Amino acid sequence: MKSSTLSFLKNLTKNNNRDWFNENKNLYTESQQDVLEFVEALIEEIGKFDEEILKADAKKSLFRIYRDTRFSKDKTPYKTNFGSALGMGKGNQNGGYYLHIEPNKSFLAGGVYQPGSSVLKEIRKEISMNGEEFLEIVNNKDFKKYFGELSQESKLVKVPQGFEKDDKMAEFLKLKNFVVMYPLKDGELLAKDAVKNFAKIYKAIKPLNDFLTAPFL
Repeated sequence: MKSSTLSFLKNLTKNNNRDWFNENKNLYTESQQDVLEFVEALIEEIGKFDEEILKADAKKSLFRIYRDTRFSKDKTPYKTNFGSALGMGKGNQNGGYYLHIEPNKSFLAGGVYQPGSSVLKEIRKEISMNGEEFLEIVNNKDFKKYFGELSQESKLVKVPQGFEKDDKMAEFLKLKNFVVMYPLKDGELLAKDAVKNFAKIYKAIKPLNDFLTAPFL
């Protein structure tokens, strides 16, 4: 990835208004193209261990930079990041991979994000019934090295209805999302081998994705 892409995002953060954006639309277009080419290379690399991702459309995977300000107190018109979701999305039952590009706040992520209630119930059943297999995945050496644990950001206080309070997997059953995150330094984004390095990290998410999507195959 080019350093000019991060520079554009830094400048956009300082000048988040339509006049500046329109005057520098060429910088946005160049940065967006840089991200698009990076994601295309990433799809090819991930495809070596997850063939399903080869079906992904890099362009469609990119989130719009324009913010929806209708219901927000923050009326700044533009996001100050680029984001790409490959095979995952809100309400989606599929496990996938996410790339977030933002100066000093970039990260890689994966798993199943905000699944619908019926999908969430099936995932919880799978974890409850196949706890040992699930624990092998989240305790894997590479998984622990890159992610530590599943995100605890969205979690119930009590074990959900339909499951025993003393279920051995109780703490995992309380989760509403099944995602992991790996924070990136700007230097990692700009590194010559960034695509291969990121694919190696994403590869550690693949067993989790496979487990989470198993009930729907």
